[in-house]
Amino acid sequence: MSVPERPDAILLLSDGTVFEGKSIGKIGTTTGELAFNTGMTGYQEVFTDPSYFGQILIATHTHIGNYGTIKSENESQGAKIAGLVVKNFAWNPSRYNADNSLQGFLEESGIVGISNIDTRQLVRHIRTKGAMNAIISSEYFSPDELESRLAACPPMDGLELASRVSCTTPYFAGDPGADFKVAALDIGIKNSILRCLVDRGCYVKVFPAKTPFEEMAAFAPDGYFLSNGPGDPAAMDYAVETCEKILAADKPLFGICLGHQILARASGLPTYKMKFGHRGINHPVKNLESGRSEMTSQNHGFAVSLGAALNADDVDVTHTNLNDDTLEGIRVRGKKAFSVQYHPEASPGPHDSRYLFDQFIEMMQAERELVKA
Repeated sequence: MSVPERPDAILLLSDGTVFEGKSIGKIGTTTGELAFNTGMTGYQEVFTDPSYFGQILIATHTHIGNYGTIKSENESQGAKIAGLVVKNFAWNPSRYNADNSLQGFLEESGIVGISNIDTRQLVRHIRTKGAMNAIISSEYFSPDELESRLAACPPMDGLELASRVSCTTPYFAGDPGADFKVAALDIGIKNSILRCLVDRGCYVKVFPAKTPFEEMAAFAPDGYFLSNGPGDPAAMDYAVETCEKILAADKPLFGICLGHQILARASGLPTYKMKFGHRGINHPVKNLESGRSEMTSQNHGFAVSLGAALNADDVDVTHTNLNDDTLEGIRVRGKKAFSVQYHPEASPGPHDSRYLFDQFIEMMQAERELVKA
């Protein structure tokens, strides 16, 4: 099949840098914070990850779209990215069982994108200057119009986004007769996380982001889970309060990514905005408890202060990043609570860290045996 003729598109960064290319996805205009992911595969899972809500994603691999999309590989109900930037866009999928091309998927999802961009140059610019907002348009080209629309895009600092991607009513995953009941706070949860819990014998009730602790406790769960998600954890006092109550109840608690940051804040640790974040599927992390290293999947623009954690009386640091020494995991002293900044469900990515789900199961089992005794 031939490559279709596409309208021109423009990418304008908040510092005035301009890139010109060709439109992909929906013809239109979009704004958001620029973020880049270094993974060579798994683009569909990335595009549907709620943690990317509000962000224009730069895919650094040179070819994107070559294997199309399959609905069963979505990490949520649909695409969550604000926009897409690629170098070479594959219009025609080669995978025999693809149910859509990436172009069809983006159009149906209403995602505006741009191709034929030197993504290496763009990523080097962000790594030097730091994360910033941008606008993609295939309908407006006037500098004044673009700048005006871009100025209306809020910064990620202080932005509460989790409640915008969360479910609106509780729902269940797994077998009601499963060994363990888990109450999960949905602040942007991925389908693969639920699968990892269900596969280990959990019946999960997923609650909307702003659900009070008392409503979650009424489910009588064996343990609690705090999910990944988008936005600034410092703007999520409601989730921190819920986490504080879970800690006070002294029930098993596991947090991933944004959930890790919420647990940290509930334990008195500060979070901060990173220069350009960690997003990819090959980030090396050291487990300080075992001494072993793990290859991990990561997606976060905020982090927990390592210095504050090392000086804290209430937490132990369990994992650190081998690239930049940032904090990757904590365990709360005297509590049955732990969390990691990275994604042990790793979809996409390596499965080195799935043992963390097993540790959560073991924690719930130990709690049950203690209660029986």
